[in-house]
Amino acid sequence: MITENKSPAAIAETLGERLKQARLNHDMTQAEVAALAGLSRKVVLNAEKGKIQLEGLVAIMMALDMTAQLEHFLPPQTISPLQLSKLQSKQRQRASGQRKTKDEEPLEW
Repeated sequence: MITENKSPAAIAETLGERLKQARLNHDMTQAEVAALAGLSRKVVLNAEKGKIQLEGLVAIMMALDMTAQLEHFLPPQTISPLQLSKLQSKQRQRASGQRKTKDEEPLEW
């Protein structure tokens, strides 16, 4: 398992190694991936070392046609029943009537 008793840096390094292997499996150079992703080769190099910003990682995954993997990497989260209850309690329950100010003239139809 990737996260078992590892530091964030170690996990990032493992992900970088997997990204490198995916690039090699596609028989692409770092420069080719960088060009497709709209990044510099150095960004791809750093990504393979586990040092990359999220937007760059997504761009590289798009270049390697791996965006379907993102659903597994961080699947959509559902709202917990407790959070849903909190949100619903803040919803407006009724409309308040129009408030008239002292200077306001009544509307004539």
